Amino acid sequence: MKFKQSLIDNHSVLLNATAADWRDAIKLGTDMLIASGAVEPRYHEAIISSIEKMGPYIVIAPQFAMPHARPENGVNRTAFALVTLTTPVKFDGEDEPVDVLVTLAGSTSDEHMEGLMEVTQVLEDENSDTGINLDKLRVCTSREEVFSVIDKALAQPA
Repeated sequence: MKFKQSLIDNHSVLLNATAADWRDAIKLGTDMLIASGAVEPRYHEAIISSIEKMGPYIVIAPQFAMPHARPENGVNRTAFALVTLTTPVKFDGEDEPVDVLVTLAGSTSDEHMEGLMEVTQVLEDENSDTGINLDKLRVCTSREEVFSVIDKALAQPA
C-alpha cells in the first residue's frame, strides 16, 4: 500500500475545501473513496457512528484528523483520501480545530497500521512542538504539490 499511489488511483485529493462542521469534513473524504469504489457508503456511516459513541478518537494530533473505521464496515480495498480545509472545524471535546484530514480505509488490520505509519512518516517533523508538520500540506494548491511533499518525505531516511 502506498499513500501517494492511492491518492492518484482514487482521485482523492481535495485542497482548500469548505465544510460546515466535522461531519461534513469527513464526508468530503469518504465521498471520494465511495466514488472510486474503495469503500461502500456504510463506511462513512460507521466513522460518524464511532465518533458519536467514542468521541473524536480520529483527532490524532492538533489540527489533524485521520477518519477511519473497521475494515468490515464496508472497505473494499485499502485507500486514502486527503482533505485540507480553508476554515478549520471543531470536534466536540477537542480544543484545537482540525483543517487537515487523511481518511484511511484499511482492508485489514495490518494494512490499517501500515497506512497509519506511512502517513505519520510523511507528516513527522522532529523540530515541531507537536511532532508533525501540517504546513507542508496546507500550502499545497495542486495534487502535484501534494505528491511532491509525499515523495520528499518518503525519500528521507526513517
